[in-house]
Amino acid sequence: MTALRDRLAELAEDADTRVVVLTGEGDRAFIAGADIKYMSGLGVEEAKAWGALGHEAASLLETMKQPTIAAINGFALGGGCELALACDLRYASSRAKLGQPEINLGIIPGWGGTQRLARATTLGFAKELILTGRTVDADEALSRGLVNVITEPEELMTRVMATAIELASKSPLALEAAKEAINRALGGDHAENLRREGDRFGELFASEDAKEGLTAFAEKREPKFVGR
Repeated sequence: MTALRDRLAELAEDADTRVVVLTGEGDRAFIAGADIKYMSGLGVEEAKAWGALGHEAASLLETMKQPTIAAINGFALGGGCELALACDLRYASSRAKLGQPEINLGIIPGWGGTQRLARATTLGFAKELILTGRTVDADEALSRGLVNVITEPEELMTRVMATAIELASKSPLALEAAKEAINRALGGDHAENLRREGDRFGELFASEDAKEGLTAFAEKREPKFVGR
């Protein structure tokens, strides 16, 4: 987790990185969850530190300027589901299983699950999953808005990378502004959020990217964005 957090922090500051994809190795698990034996030995302060580490990694996925995509190739349970929820987009293999089973261990999600699951789906569905600890398959996850897309296992990364390439062709400035504005949509003052959206919309017109995008549209050609 420390290595993941640190790597995400590096990518967040890397101007050459246009999209970040998070996935698991192989085809069995995206992230199957934390080491329960390790967690069973934690005291209160150690558990808080462990929770803080997960929150740091999830916050980076959620707030970094680049779009983030979770390629869920198998089990995404507990902290795995929480890190997927922190990503902007979630593409799942048809074999994926997602859930927050912490209640079965006498604890609750500690890396943002109680907040992000309700935002991604509904308050009622979040309560059902977290209070019962049950897992859902890819079809139910799609129907509930927990994932955006389902593919066959062998097609997952091809589909994810196609989306990543499409996103990388957009203006980094516009992507960052859009992500920041959308993240505020379910929190804070609505009128203030609308005002800030309007301000950011106008400010982008000073960028080279906006001038290029508008000109390219008028000239019926593909734009070439430079991130300025």
